[in-house]
Amino acid sequence: MEAEGSRVQDDPNIKVMMTGSNLRKVKSRSWKKQRHFRLLQDGLTIWYKSRWAGRGHSTFSVAELEAVREGHQSEVLMSIAEEFPADLCFTLVFHGRQGNLDLVAETPEEAQAWIQGVRKLIHKTQTMDEKERLDQWVWDWFQKADKNKDGKMNFKEVKKLLKMMNVDMNEEHALHLFTMADKLESGSLEIGEFVHFYKMLTQRDEVWKVFQDYSGDGEKLMMEELDNFLKTEQHEGERSSQHAHELICRYEPSESAMKQGAMSLDGFQMYLCSQEGSVFKPEHRELHQDMSQPLSHYFISSSHNTYLLEDQLRGQSSLEAYIQALKRGCRCVEVDCWDGSDGEPIVYHGHTLTSKILFKDVVSAVKEYAFKASDFPVILSLENHCGVEQQTIIAQHLIYILGDMLLTSLLDGQVPLQLPSPQELKGKILLKAKKIGGLEKCLDDTLTDEFSDEEETANSEGDTCATEDQLDKKSKEKSKLSRELSDLVIYCKSVHFHGFEHARSHGQCYEMSSFSESKAKKLAKEAGTDFVQYNTQQLSRIYPSGLRTDSSNYNPQEMWSIGCQIVALNFQTAGLEMDLNDGLFRQNGCCGYILKPEFMRDGNTQFSPEKTEERQGYRPLRLSIQVISGQQLPKVNQKEGSIVDPLVRVEIYGVPQDQAKEETSHINNNGFNPVWNETLNFVLHTPELALVRFVVEDYDKASRNDFIGQFTLPFTCIQTGYRHIHLLSKDGTAIPPSSLFVNISISELT
Repeated sequence: MEAEGSRVQDDPNIKVMMTGSNLRKVKSRSWKKQRHFRLLQDGLTIWYKSRWAGRGHSTFSVAELEAVREGHQSEVLMSIAEEFPADLCFTLVFHGRQGNLDLVAETPEEAQAWIQGVRKLIHKTQTMDEKERLDQWVWDWFQKADKNKDGKMNFKEVKKLLKMMNVDMNEEHALHLFTMADKLESGSLEIGEFVHFYKMLTQRDEVWKVFQDYSGDGEKLMMEELDNFLKTEQHEGERSSQHAHELICRYEPSESAMKQGAMSLDGFQMYLCSQEGSVFKPEHRELHQDMSQPLSHYFISSSHNTYLLEDQLRGQSSLEAYIQALKRGCRCVEVDCWDGSDGEPIVYHGHTLTSKILFKDVVSAVKEYAFKASDFPVILSLENHCGVEQQTIIAQHLIYILGDMLLTSLLDGQVPLQLPSPQELKGKILLKAKKIGGLEKCLDDTLTDEFSDEEETANSEGDTCATEDQLDKKSKEKSKLSRELSDLVIYCKSVHFHGFEHARSHGQCYEMSSFSESKAKKLAKEAGTDFVQYNTQQLSRIYPSGLRTDSSNYNPQEMWSIGCQIVALNFQTAGLEMDLNDGLFRQNGCCGYILKPEFMRDGNTQFSPEKTEERQGYRPLRLSIQVISGQQLPKVNQKEGSIVDPLVRVEIYGVPQDQAKEETSHINNNGFNPVWNETLNFVLHTPELALVRFVVEDYDKASRNDFIGQFTLPFTCIQTGYRHIHLLSKDGTAIPPSSLFVNISISELT
């Protein structure tokens, strides 16, 4: 087999990378250290070490990189701009929440070689087909196992490899496979023989059984046999015969099988492991929803205290946090503004030790990254703690930096009866803040009754609405609003919530309120239907309790179940809640807007998450998941002898009646190819709102199970039939080729 590296190493930039370069790694203005970087022979691993570190070194894979930024494109490199010119500097940006790597080359030519070389390699990893991915994976294992780097692998190295791969195999069987692969009987395996060894090791009996059920001769699936499989097992309708032809063309590696219009076991397995064979409907990954409805009819991906990378008390405020959120498709970011000592407004978590960044720098970062992941509108949620003077400066920065991107007037000059749609607002940035008067008329030049949104509700968390006494007390602490800033608020005017009755009679579609998680939960329990109706017309923003100083999150599903659109989470904190957020927004082209179910868009809806049977169109469904097997699960504990004992849990998040968890038994000492063959059953009363989360854990009878991987998706995006679930790390990044193999069926509850 040809290694990935040999296919790219003719490129002059790749040659520079393979030779190696001394680059300065920069962490801050005072931490700038020389490191030797080079690309290894596999063409995918970047290795680096300090001259003083003895044998110690670090590596990372190009597959972990998302992009290369050229010049002073990070806060760290901006801070040393006077010392190092832009043409020497570049930033390697990693997927997920891993920090950037800021580097300075010795010459502009060397910087360019690394910038262009890494970009080429990133492009290559992103455009590999299934066969190339598998080849790369096999090559990686060969490299890891060939300890003495002689291009061969002896049996001792094979035994170590099996442990690394999470395989607990007795020595006799391992030797049997080794001997079968060692065609030359040399006592070692070369790369071609290793491919054969790897194929025997990864032979999937459970896939072979499915293949046998439909293959007439046990060797191949003829076109009509594959068509029969797609109709019967994969529940494909009329297009199955056309699809069978496409699948053979796309995944069959054997030319002779392809000429016969047939699919071999290898091609069948490749199809099942591809995106088309995944649990997620491919057509739902694309932008497919109606984007011409009012903003209030969509769930909107939203971030809380977006500027923070860590906790709420002493964490770092960073532009990078805005960039990361926007790149993930977040469409509502929060900016906490305070008066800066030199007349420039600053952003940080007030009255804490979190570091400070300039408001104008935040706006510049938003301008650059707002529409990279999605064309649909971005809402800037302004927490305004500034005096009138610096508020005016905020307005000037917004107008000057954002230009035409900033929405500064009504779309058609008319006061709206309903909010405009994401489609109409494409490419626009909307300001959410307090406003003097309404859109109908302008009142005095100053606004009283001012507290920031979150202080307003934090003072009385859990109250349905503030008492007269509290409002009087607040009005004594009047703060004024700058006319310039007020005029920039069009469709997202922050108002105090005075109850659903008041909203019904006096509420305007462009007025929106913020609720703490506890207040929203209380309202949902006391007046669920009222809240759902309110959310058909007006936007609601929910934010985490002020007690969550560790930047933990609440369960967003409870808020989506009552139709709240802007459910703000701490994007910097990985875990279940962000898995649910990522799961919901993974559909519809990851554009950050998801159309709510029809029964949550009708102003007269009687839907309540507490009483699901009473809604119109109530149709419960049964979900049956046969968990068949797992493939190449990552090791949790890196100790040499440690191998995982995996179990699979399926969790349903939705209306209270649908919340459920079921799990398989655990398999001892097998993370490589565990087989469960266990079926988990669920009943869903409101399937349109349900999220399904597959979690794999390492069983531990003495303490808490360790997390191995997960994948979360909306119930409405599930493909039934034999499917693979491609697992994600705790951070939400891919961990190929780790997967689960399942058979899913959905039927009406009778």
